[in-house]
Amino acid sequence: MPKAIRIHEQGAPEVMKLEDVDVPSPGAGEVRVRHEAIGLNYIDTYHRGGVYKIPLPSGIGSEAAGVVDAVGSGVTDVKAGDRVTYCSNVPLQPIGSYSEVRNVPAARVVKLPDGIKSEWAAAMMLKGLTVQYLTKRTYKVKAGDTVVWHAAAGGVGLIACQWLRALGVAVIGTAGDDRKCDLAKAHGAVHCINYKTEDFVARVKEITGGKGVPVVYDSVGKDTFDRSLDCLSPFGMMVTFGNSSGSVPPVDLAKATKGHLYLTRPSLQPYSAAREDLLAMSNDLFEVVKSGTVKIDINQRYPLKDAVQAHKDLELRKTTGSTILIP
Repeated sequence: MPKAIRIHEQGAPEVMKLEDVDVPSPGAGEVRVRHEAIGLNYIDTYHRGGVYKIPLPSGIGSEAAGVVDAVGSGVTDVKAGDRVTYCSNVPLQPIGSYSEVRNVPAARVVKLPDGIKSEWAAAMMLKGLTVQYLTKRTYKVKAGDTVVWHAAAGGVGLIACQWLRALGVAVIGTAGDDRKCDLAKAHGAVHCINYKTEDFVARVKEITGGKGVPVVYDSVGKDTFDRSLDCLSPFGMMVTFGNSSGSVPPVDLAKATKGHLYLTRPSLQPYSAAREDLLAMSNDLFEVVKSGTVKIDINQRYPLKDAVQAHKDLELRKTTGSTILIP
């Protein structure tokens, strides 16, 4: 029988267990995908740990890439033998990619073009589509902008640094040590602030001549939210899209809106819910990767059975770039 990581309770990494699972023939509108690589994302720790409540027992994992080995009735866009990728879009597609094989809705899979490896796809879909919607729809960056991007050496951050450089945008990144700052700058950040040794608000003001920036992209949450507001120029936008340090506490709107600021908490789900949007966003990502504009750094690989250790390393901030699990 195929194997998958399952959880029967939410909690520490050890709640994840490798179990035998029954994968039936795909139902109407479904395809069965045999995974070649599985993506690891910080949101997986929220599902596992209880930040986001999920029905139990449950699979876990948000993205993967592999080969279709069967299709259900009514499926016309893909066929057996096609290379595909997907990233979960709850509730349109449940989580559960930490598995050797699974059924997924055909409407949520995207065929991989030549030139995109399965490992790259598993490492980049959720992260790359996140960068795509954040920078092209949530706040539409333009050449000449300067932006702050927290966690610039993470999987999302390294894609953002490269893509924004190509768009003519100057990235002021932040990271937790000098090695990570060097990595962010090597991938296109113009500046990177070690927030453990420097006051990032003061440095942002120094770099921008006191003006601040029009947008801050923040996946860190509790530890950076309040000070990020002080980095914004008048009418600037605070984009909070993650909680790696913990959830943002209740917000004092009088403080959050000083300087006539805008605050948003976007997610991938609504931006990619329509299939035409999913395909357009994916094609945009595929093009920048195929062209070499954005390179996907897979800096950690773990066997699927070692998912517990992968989560521990991710939460201890021992990882950089993207991490994948190999089934």
